[in-house]
Order: sequence, then structure tokens, then C-alpha cells
Amino acid sequence: MKLYFTPGVCSLAPHIALREAGLEAELEKVDDGNRAAYRAVNPNGYVPALEIRPGVVLTEGPAIMQYIADLAPAARLAPESGSIERYRLQSWLNYITSELHKGFSPLFNPGMPAQAKTMFREQIAQRLQTVEQRLAQHEYLLDGGFSVADAYLFVVTGWAGFVGVDLKPFPHLLAFRERIKARPAVQEAMRAEGLLPPAARAA
Repeated sequence: MKLYFTPGVCSLAPHIALREAGLEAELEKVDDGNRAAYRAVNPNGYVPALEIRPGVVLTEGPAIMQYIADLAPAARLAPESGSIERYRLQSWLNYITSELHKGFSPLFNPGMPAQAKTMFREQIAQRLQTVEQRLAQHEYLLDGGFSVADAYLFVVTGWAGFVGVDLKPFPHLLAFRERIKARPAVQEAMRAEGLLPPAARAA
């Protein structure tokens, strides 16, 4: 398998899922230098994309993460397919995609008017209230523990400091972020993308 990624963007979530699942995958970085060629893999031009085998490519993060989870059921990154808990996972993945991820995206656009950015920040804060209420009572988004939805939420909320979204009103979300960041697979993925310094070598 090959994961096409760009450091720190939404492709970090399936990268985390691969490492949590203990699956081997080649990593191919997508940047301005090879983005035109990458359109042969994903015509939309954005990451992530997972090349399962030559000629078989899966796009869109929530679909990729569920595919990864199903390849390694022992890792318990997603509930059993067809169960009500699996649909709850899909509900959270859809919420993060549509209500958070797509809310953050305009804030990275330098041409977006300041008034519009204020509106998007306010909308994100409203949507984060739903997440905060859940995390006030549970360590993770699903009752069964860590899932690919938690990886996705961690990645998306990690953009807050870059675009002026204040997370201080959400203490349970902040505590959640610290729990997820402490996971070894998360740190491995972040180091591999250059988002954390290399681990110190034992003397």
C-alpha cells in the first residue's frame, strides 16, 4: 500500500490509523512540486489517497480510515461493520468532515475577508460545543475506546492555533488532545511527517 500525504493536513489521520493498526505502507509526500502529477492518482488533487495496489486507489479520509481499520480488526480502530456502533463512528466521521474540517478550510485562505473568517470561527466554536459535551463524559468519541474518529478529531483541532480558533473554552477537548498526542503511534506518525522532533536515542 502507498499513502499519499502532505505533512500536518487531514492525511495525518489515516497515517495515524496505519500506525495504530500496525500496517506497513509506503509514504509519498505530495507538494507543489509533484501535485500536477499526483492528479493522475486523485484528479481532485488533494490528499489523502491510499493506493491499495496498482490501479486501485481509495480517496477521502473517512473511507480510507475505515478501510484501514477493517484490515486490522484486532486493533479495534472501528466497531464491527453493520453494528450500531459502526454507524455511530460514521456519524462522528461525517460530523468532523462537514462541520469542523470544512469550517477550518476557509480560514487558511488569505483571500477570505476578515468578516467571513470571524463567522467561520464562531461556527467552529459552536460545533466544538457538541464535541466538548461528549468528551466531558467520555475519554473518546465512541464508548468502545480509541477509534479512527479520535485520530481525525485530533488532526483537525490541531489546526486551531494556526487560524485563530481559541480552544481554551473547551478544557475536555484540550485534555483529549493531550491523551491522543501521547499515544506512541500518533507520535510516530507526527515524527515521520516532521511535525515533532526526532525521538532521542538511548545512550
